[in-house]
Amino acid sequence: MTDRTLPTSPTPAANDRPMLTDTLGRPLHDLRISVTDRCNFRCRYCMPKEVFGSDFAFLPRDQILSFEEITRLARIFAGLGVQKVRLTGGEPTLRAELPKLVAMLAEIPDIDIAMTTNGSLLKELAKPLADAGLKRVSVSLDSLDDTVFRAMNDVGFPVARVIEGIDAAEAAGLTPIKIDAVVKRGVNDHTVVELARFIRERGHILRYIEYMDVGTANGWLLNDVVPGADVIARINEVMPLEAIEPNYRGEVAKRWRYKDGSGEVGIITSVTQPFCGDCTRARLSAEGSLYTCLFAVQGTDLRTLLRDGATDEAIRDAVTARWSVRDDRYSEIRSAQTRELPRIQMSYIGG
Repeated sequence: MTDRTLPTSPTPAANDRPMLTDTLGRPLHDLRISVTDRCNFRCRYCMPKEVFGSDFAFLPRDQILSFEEITRLARIFAGLGVQKVRLTGGEPTLRAELPKLVAMLAEIPDIDIAMTTNGSLLKELAKPLADAGLKRVSVSLDSLDDTVFRAMNDVGFPVARVIEGIDAAEAAGLTPIKIDAVVKRGVNDHTVVELARFIRERGHILRYIEYMDVGTANGWLLNDVVPGADVIARINEVMPLEAIEPNYRGEVAKRWRYKDGSGEVGIITSVTQPFCGDCTRARLSAEGSLYTCLFAVQGTDLRTLLRDGATDEAIRDAVTARWSVRDDRYSEIRSAQTRELPRIQMSYIGG
């Protein structure tokens, strides 16, 4: 018997779902689902060419979770308290028939479905994804300077085509749109104000992300990190800002708004000001492993349970057992103790 033929349990309404917490009292609220390990960019901070070249061995198709398997797991996670599902990759829009998966997930009651993308295929896919039930997108755009951006994605992809994707997402109603920019010292930090001004004029939300030591392939050095406080200071000099409260517990971005009321900007400071204490995210890799931290050492295999005919209850118990003993707080203890750990690559479980 396969996972496609097993009956599934109904998903409880959001206010009836149990509060599953870990050893630090953090609830399971968000699920990030990597739908593919493939990406068409080779960003230096994520998938550098010397590691992820054109001949890199990505996962065989039969090892990647099917849409039915992803949906079944998402329904189980929803029953444990998950209210937000975010599709990631790799680059999620490379997964064939992605709107079909979104439509299947949209049938699960009381969950919010969003997606993180590099925007390369968003011009064509924004409307089909919105029609299928996708609510919002976050688009990666590290610089408005075309030369800088092409160098950072390392495949020569132009800024203009990402902006076309952002415009298509806005036209399709995938709002509010968030723009994510990883900042690396000496690479794109001189362009942060220009990008902030452009995104503010477009009415979107910009989030700067400190260059992180995710995985072991990106050559991370602390000296390459531009502290979020420095980014805010640069923007504040020309466009005055004031701090505002987070929207909800576990929101990773520290929020600031322009004093003239023209929008907001966020800073994700996992290096200089860690926020592990409020982390509510679980991550599901493309081949069905559950990871409880972006800096995880190993995952919990759920694909084998699915394909060996486990019941929903058995899978739910496996997730509960893992989350209930979760004590991950890598960013808070980042030190010589963590430096040599065999961390999972970002492209494998999503950012």
